[in-house]
Amino acid sequence: MEQVLITGCNRGLGLEWARQYAEEGGRVFATCRYPSEAFELQGLAEEFPNLSIHRLDVTRPDHVNALAVELRDQAIDILVNNAGVYLEKYEEAFLGGVRYDAWEYTFRVNTLGAMRMIEAFLPHLMRGQKKLIAVISTHMASIADITAPGAYYYRSTKAALNATVKALSYELRPKGIGILLLHPGWVRTRMGGDQAPLLPPESVKGMRGLLQEFSLEMSGRFIRYDGVEMPW
Repeated sequence: MEQVLITGCNRGLGLEWARQYAEEGGRVFATCRYPSEAFELQGLAEEFPNLSIHRLDVTRPDHVNALAVELRDQAIDILVNNAGVYLEKYEEAFLGGVRYDAWEYTFRVNTLGAMRMIEAFLPHLMRGQKKLIAVISTHMASIADITAPGAYYYRSTKAALNATVKALSYELRPKGIGILLLHPGWVRTRMGGDQAPLLPPESVKGMRGLLQEFSLEMSGRFIRYDGVEMPW
């Protein structure tokens, strides 16, 4: 039975990651900032006794460290760094209207939050069998694919995440720990919008398939949910 720790599980892709692993009998540690308001996640916890909910804000070191202590006796097979924000979805920023506080917050969530989780849960991963970190990225972080202005906060912080993960892969490989950057596709979630062609179950099923097929030689790659290699 795989033990899986997932961030950002209150809705969207994170909720679907938690659902699919719980349905298959995995031990799921599902985290979100406000468990009392995560009603769908609460429903999953009622349906699946193998799923537990934990409060976590990845921008807060005290939250991350408290969870690492709470789970100190657990082995983690797979860490899914899913938590992320895309503030320009609601208020696009162009020259003359950049909100640097929002940009800094996006960086704290999308880039530093993932790194903080990896550092804090490295001992748990070392005890796991799978020893795998999945990091949710986006095609918008691909510099080669940028053809229009905008989304500066989201693009830059996810591109920084990509660079961080690529470098981390070389540090983690000697420890037997693998790490993958995953583009989930354009998914119909609150972040992706109603026009997105892909539903969360299909996206997550594809990403989970990549994790099932993972070998250490794949570590550090940037891959779309359907197995297509993404440009940097």
